[in-house]
Amino acid sequence: VQLVESGGESVQTGGSLRLSCAASPNTISNYVMGWFRQAPGKGREGVAAIDSNGSISYADSVKGRFTISRDNAKNTLYLQMNSLKPEDTAMYYCATSYSCVDVLSSNEYIYWGQGTQVTVS
Repeated sequence: VQLVESGGESVQTGGSLRLSCAASPNTISNYVMGWFRQAPGKGREGVAAIDSNGSISYADSVKGRFTISRDNAKNTLYLQMNSLKPEDTAMYYCATSYSCVDVLSSNEYIYWGQGTQVTVS
């Protein structure tokens, strides 16, 4: 399974970004997909996840601002991020697993992308 993130960049507070995660064929629709982030000196935090049935979960810190979605035909996962804050600054990772009990726990994910940097100032 290969995951390649893109879309990270530097933006001003209040701005928006859309991250993309291009995955191997048949991954997006069949497995649990998650977005995680890691700021310098901090642990990896679950941001949003979507399972194969389309059930979605968000971290409290991003509810109402971030939206996870997927395009099965394009094998691509997205994270729309609005009303960005400086505390959203982090490396953002896409990850997948066959199944998860806690979809926002990084320990449950097997495959990871290399990450894309988001900086909000």
